[in-house]
Amino acid sequence: MAKKRKNLGQNRIIHFVFIFILMATGIYYLGLNYVPKKWYETQIMLPNQVESYYVDQWCTKDFGRKEVVLWDMTRVDCLTKDYAIEFDFAKKWAESIGQSLYYSKMTGKNPAVVLILTTPTDYRYVKRIERLENNIKIFLIKAF
Repeated sequence: MAKKRKNLGQNRIIHFVFIFILMATGIYYLGLNYVPKKWYETQIMLPNQVESYYVDQWCTKDFGRKEVVLWDMTRVDCLTKDYAIEFDFAKKWAESIGQSLYYSKMTGKNPAVVLILTTPTDYRYVKRIERLENNIKIFLIKAF
């Protein structure tokens, strides 16, 4: 009987250590997943707006041209001296990358995306773009 109680106590300690390690690694992983590797140029704007509002606020006349129509009738959200920029909400990160790369190829400019973050957890989408290891410039709009 005494041996059983001793084993029960050891099992509780092992379970506690195991759960503690799992929680600690989970917190570390989530921290890495939601925070970008480097700080990007971030602007804070009003939440709950349509995409065109953010384009109008961000792409001013002295910075670039809005809604530039290309020869194949596609539209670049913002065309600057150096960048072909696509705006999109963070959840549509993959779509924004594809469009930016296409506009870059069509205009000869560097690709760039502006991700509109609507919640703090949207930083995970920035991390996904970073993992691609390409030359896409990332700008952020914090709208929460």
